[in-house]
Amino acid sequence: MTDPGAKADLQRYLQSARDALLWKLEGLSEYDVRRPLTPTGTNLLGLVKHLAYVELGYFGETFGRPEPDATAWIEDDGSDPNWDMWAAADESRDQIVGLYRRAWATADATIEALALDAPGRVPWWDGDRASVTLHRVLVHVIAETNRHAGHADVVRELVDGAAGLRAGNVNLPEGVDGTWWSDYRERLEQTARKAGSSS
Repeated sequence: MTDPGAKADLQRYLQSARDALLWKLEGLSEYDVRRPLTPTGTNLLGLVKHLAYVELGYFGETFGRPEPDATAWIEDDGSDPNWDMWAAADESRDQIVGLYRRAWATADATIEALALDAPGRVPWWDGDRASVTLHRVLVHVIAETNRHAGHADVVRELVDGAAGLRAGNVNLPEGVDGTWWSDYRERLEQTARKAGSSS
């Protein structure tokens, strides 16, 4: 699996998800990027922090290219669950975004240097699963990043109503306003109630 076009396609999908995630921070206060808006505490800056460590670990240690920034994540002893899913008060947005951009550079260098079939080992995966290729890691991290970008989309909508795929392409119906969305949501609520009462 040495097709440079395939590698470029995968990297383009990864970058698109990265960009979408950071776009969700734009225009928000320090409070709003940190607000826990789900019962499990999901917050925008925490998603960025987590994905920075994901990229540093999977594209660093996995391929024998360890990054000092990833040490705490790789050697996590579980004593502080979810520490990588939120930013402490003394961790600025710029620090977390900077960490994420350094992670991109690490990942992009690994992707550039290795063939898609280059072998690696994920030390935190068990058994035979731990043996991977760059292709498998790229697919895994693209899926992980898109999953969390989806979380970020919902969290951002809860913060201020902003939604969409990316700047310049919100991927939502055109020509609708707040009244339309309110009516639409009410229609869905009534449909759900009707379906729920008949079951």
